[in-house]
Amino acid sequence: MRHRIAVVGSGPAGLTFARVLHRHGCPVAVLERDPAPDARPPGGTLDLHEGMGQLALDKAGLLGEFLALSRPEGQAMRILDTDGTVLREWLPRPDDRANPEIDRGQLRDLLLGPLDVRWGRDVTQVVPGTRDGVLVHFADGRQETFDLVVGADGAWSRIRPAVSSVTPHYTGVTLVETSLDDVDTRHPDLARLIGDGSLAVYGVNRALVAQRNSGGHVKVYAQFRAPLDRHTDLDPADIEAVRSSLLALFDGWAAPVLDLLRHGTAFAHRPLYALPVSHTWTHVPGVTLLGDAAHLMPPLGAGANLAMLEGAELAESIAAGPENLDEAVRAFEEQMWARAGRWAKITTAGLERLVSPDPAEALALFDQVQPS
Repeated sequence: MRHRIAVVGSGPAGLTFARVLHRHGCPVAVLERDPAPDARPPGGTLDLHEGMGQLALDKAGLLGEFLALSRPEGQAMRILDTDGTVLREWLPRPDDRANPEIDRGQLRDLLLGPLDVRWGRDVTQVVPGTRDGVLVHFADGRQETFDLVVGADGAWSRIRPAVSSVTPHYTGVTLVETSLDDVDTRHPDLARLIGDGSLAVYGVNRALVAQRNSGGHVKVYAQFRAPLDRHTDLDPADIEAVRSSLLALFDGWAAPVLDLLRHGTAFAHRPLYALPVSHTWTHVPGVTLLGDAAHLMPPLGAGANLAMLEGAELAESIAAGPENLDEAVRAFEEQMWARAGRWAKITTAGLERLVSPDPAEALALFDQVQPS
């Protein structure tokens, strides 16, 4: 008898889980509150690691298609001083496929493939332990039961309360995101400054990071330590007011660096939240979590990779046909907690060093993790 399985959320974790199950002929319901795949901007670029995100795509049978879409040149990294001096530059070898970049939208479309996603299905609550299984409540009043519900619905998961009362806490660091379009034509000087990959500038308790996406699109992130209510008096729709506030915050930095903010087309305020470093829960039959829903951590390159690998591993465990579905999930959770805990410690410490009173800490961190 086939299990009734649902995954809530169509991000990298949920779609990888569903795609690997689909490859093994196991049906799964993908429940997504967005009304369509393109209902919201997909976000920036991701670097998928060989032993994590790429491994997950291999388990889904999609590695070849990923390699055709990805941008190995996007692994390039340049660090500047606040006066514009180049402090470090790392350029990938032509055959380097360790962490190639891919736009989130491209990755989403690759994973979607033949999957039948139930768009516009806003899950509000899950209730485990009912007579018929796990009861899923939807915002429109409908209900449905499953044998297993997997929460892959991000930082503010609606599934997490079924297994844990813990909620994310503010890290003390806020990002303000903006973007540049058609950068090679409209802003050629900035295109040369950024290069093929990423550019970062670190100051006292603040940083500016620019990441090249495909199609001449660049994402820019202003990062700073501040109380959670900083800038709440600014209307995000008032682009010039937000721009002026950021330019004042980074006053004195080199003019070409500040041009990243001067030419931004819109601004989004994104305080960074995280779950406790060693977030676990008492196992609840019929419900589990993946990715940010399970272990939200600072966005330093591990989150999506972990989420995809977890989705693939859980799917493979289920597809192997264990007589006891619950035991397979329980074993998966133990493995996930141990690995995620290690990465949460790394990324939490990394954020402390990247946005710190001593900019030299950021440079030292990159010297440790970048190839010599």
